[in-house]
Amino acid sequence: MKEEGKSVLLAAGDTFRAGAIDQLDVWGERTGVDVIKHSEGSDPAAVIYDGIQAAKSRGADVLICDTAGRLQNKVNLMNELAKVKKVISREIDGAPHETLLVLDATTGQNALSQAKTFKEATDVSGIVLTKLDGTARGGIVLAIRKELDIPVKYVGLGERMEDLQPFDAHQFVYGLFGDLITDESEK
Repeated sequence: MKEEGKSVLLAAGDTFRAGAIDQLDVWGERTGVDVIKHSEGSDPAAVIYDGIQAAKSRGADVLICDTAGRLQNKVNLMNELAKVKKVISREIDGAPHETLLVLDATTGQNALSQAKTFKEATDVSGIVLTKLDGTARGGIVLAIRKELDIPVKYVGLGERMEDLQPFDAHQFVYGLFGDLITDESEK
């Protein structure tokens, strides 16, 4: 988005996972994007609220809110996400404009369960499938797409900024089944 000339801010709403704020800070530095943050353990909705206020006052085009995905109790996580969504909706008409669920390609069947839980609690509009640079192929997204009708929007192919790419269905399917296709010249 920044390369497209947009003004972008990040809000570090994952205040529960150790190191999450620092990790987002590193990405902010790498990409030249400011990160709105509080201390570890603080209220995620308050961080997001401050992110919205900063985005408004700076005239930012885009605010990306990182939220927690790992709490010991799913009920607490879903309540927290609902609270964050309420703050966003109250502060910006029609927002959130996009709600992306980040899934690890190595997760397997558990990813379907995660997607169901998150879809029930939020209006998930798309999936970011990460860790496709290893041996994981992420075939579970086929079941997620069929059962829950949630499209894959981006894929993560590594650790660099340019490794987050728009999803290409043809390339993905070839990656899953390419080794099963026999080329006529090999016969």
